[in-house]
Amino acid sequence: MPADFSRDVELSSLTALCPLDGRYWAKVKELSPFMSEFGPIRFRILVKNDGFSLDDALEVKNIERVTDHDVKAVEYFSKQRCHSHLEIAKVLEFFHFACTSEDINNLAHTLMLIEVSDKVILPVMDKLITTISNMATANARIPMLSRTHGQEMAIFAYRLSRERKNISQIEILGKFAGAVGNYNAHLAAYPDINWLQIAEEFVTSLGISFNPYVPQLYLIEPHDYMAKLFHSIIPFYSILVDFDRDMGIYFFGLLQAGERIHSFVLLFFKGVILDMLTLKQITKAGKIGSSTMLHKVNPIDFENSEGNLGMANGGLYHLSTKLPISRWQLGYGVPEPYEKLKELTRGRAVTKENIIEFIEGLEIPFVAKKGLCLKTYMACVMEKTGPYNGRVFSSHAKKVQH
Repeated sequence: MPADFSRDVELSSLTALCPLDGRYWAKVKELSPFMSEFGPIRFRILVKNDGFSLDDALEVKNIERVTDHDVKAVEYFSKQRCHSHLEIAKVLEFFHFACTSEDINNLAHTLMLIEVSDKVILPVMDKLITTISNMATANARIPMLSRTHGQEMAIFAYRLSRERKNISQIEILGKFAGAVGNYNAHLAAYPDINWLQIAEEFVTSLGISFNPYVPQLYLIEPHDYMAKLFHSIIPFYSILVDFDRDMGIYFFGLLQAGERIHSFVLLFFKGVILDMLTLKQITKAGKIGSSTMLHKVNPIDFENSEGNLGMANGGLYHLSTKLPISRWQLGYGVPEPYEKLKELTRGRAVTKENIIEFIEGLEIPFVAKKGLCLKTYMACVMEKTGPYNGRVFSSHAKKVQH
């Protein structure tokens, strides 16, 4: 290791661990405002209040060095920013009222996906499809013996267009239901407020479809929509891999074994001499395709594309199968909880009195015992299974489209 690497090295294209931040930076930098660490910090702030800059993000990171908690750092930053506002200053401690970190994070991640899709990913897909379609139109009359003639590009454009449409129709969801999904803390503090309605109005005001049902013990939005979105992107990328490989065939005649004999046979069609090397790359002065074969021009962009798309599909598949699966979060580590509940309920009438006695006997904080009150715990469950039962949430649907 070079001696100068013993000190802290400033991040550059040479020192970046990931090629996305190194040699590919020029091609992916438009994703940075959304998908870098700046992105979730900015969108967490947006969930709590509006307006943000890179300097603000650095300040949040300074706070996080003390708190060692990313969402709490955002809360403290928001409080500091609003301290001079006379009206807001009166309610600063309500900035994170009844929220769990996932209330902020799931909405921030959703906003990230919406914006990066609308402003970067879908426009790039559209540009690619348009370019391939234009090539199909421009070359429709050029004969390609034993091939699909001008249809080859049209086929890819059509396939990609279908998958792009599927991607744009995924409904994006968000939740804002507190730590266990029943608005327990909300109702304990303000029992007369329709918290379910307020949560829906807030989430849909961000352009996100409201998810009223989230697991009580998982704390998180289930991410089913993310799994569906990522699964829908995989076919688009797979078609591009097919496209990349076909381009290799057209450039170098890299045909399947049964066809190789034809790759060097000149074919005559209407007086035009054709061979399998159908396409040529534009040469650039000073650019080298091989260290020994001076004539060679590599289709390096197609080869890189194929590898990167494979890596992307692997990551998307992992996320789409991992994100919808969560572990239970055990709050206070009560020993043998199942056995205790079995002793309380098995063969016995469950009454208000013995439930209160059971709760009082738990070795958990007083505030937690108060939150386990049956009336408080069940009130919003009954409300949710009533008016929302069988309801179709489509009136505020936010599609990933532009």
